[in-house]
Amino acid sequence: MQKNIEGKVWKFGKDIDTDLIIAARYLNTSDPKELAKHVMEDADPEFVNKMTPGDIIVAGENFGCGSSREHAPIALKAAGVAAIVAPTFARIFYRNAFNMGLPIFELKEADEIDENDEIVIDMDKGTVTNKTKNKTYEFTPIPDFMQELIDAGGLMSFAKKELEEQKENKE
Repeated sequence: MQKNIEGKVWKFGKDIDTDLIIAARYLNTSDPKELAKHVMEDADPEFVNKMTPGDIIVAGENFGCGSSREHAPIALKAAGVAAIVAPTFARIFYRNAFNMGLPIFELKEADEIDENDEIVIDMDKGTVTNKTKNKTYEFTPIPDFMQELIDAGGLMSFAKKELEEQKENKE
């Protein structure tokens, strides 16, 4: 299990909706690699060219509001975004992110983290450490089952693994 996520921060404001994450004009494909080319394009046209796989998005309140499209967490994950930290997430985005295996963390002090800061998220301890500012914040750790979803790569991968294990145990 991946317990720590470490990366450079890209900062976005509050109420980043799913259309800013992946614009509707790109929804004619479900290919994650194609979606990844356009992630966050309407919020920052150069985001995919500037970011490096493993980087982390830190945003304001209500990240992922808007439509219920699963394309949003798929595009973020395919682009290499390692995690998202925000004070709050839209309910359907929260669920979709875990179903797609994209780790997200609710941190009320997210606004204290700046773009280009280096942070470490310790999933077990429930901490975000800002290495740049030498400051540590606490969040409620993700429940074990939801960590298993992330470790498996999402709900479908988790279910497939569970079915394979059940089949092996019957043989």
